[in-house]
Amino acid sequence: MSWHAVLVALGDHVILSAQALICTLIIGLPLGVAAAYTKARQAILAFAALARTIPSLALLTLLIPSLGIGTPPAVVALFALALAPVVINADAGLRAVPSAVIESGRAMGLSSRALFWRISVPLSLGFCAAGVRLAALEIVAGATLATFVGAGGLGDIIINGLQTNNDVTLMRGVMTVALLALATDAAFSLLARKVKVPQA
Repeated sequence: MSWHAVLVALGDHVILSAQALICTLIIGLPLGVAAAYTKARQAILAFAALARTIPSLALLTLLIPSLGIGTPPAVVALFALALAPVVINADAGLRAVPSAVIESGRAMGLSSRALFWRISVPLSLGFCAAGVRLAALEIVAGATLATFVGAGGLGDIIINGLQTNNDVTLMRGVMTVALLALATDAAFSLLARKVKVPQA
């Protein structure tokens, strides 16, 4: 396949990965908050861990009867793959906030909501950023399997190279996925360093 086809597949791969990551954050961060502040912690963490243990290819197959082929089953499977690091890190970050800082906030008259947004959230951003980074990397790598449900992406290039025994096409797909993963890691690592976390 030409480099033009690779770039088109790269664009599809990035869009699919972004959709899956956004869905993961929308659901995963509130679950992490719930795990940190409610009695459902063990159940939530167990659910996130269980979702991650299901093989992505098997989950894609199970989703086809209900969601059909294309983007929907791919996004759900990638969400399941990436949910655990987001939930676990959000929970860990919020639980790591020193109780002395919380008590100081209460002594200053801050409400529970103010304590959460002005103290707990800023102090947990480092943990949360690390979880998002891990989730993004898993999604970028796992999105190659989306080709099996017709969702496109760089998996199409890799499978085409394997089916046609074309080493050039295969290497173009593999190297592009690797470079995208490295770029994703670098971008989110930079973002994590840019996060300003107040000192307790």
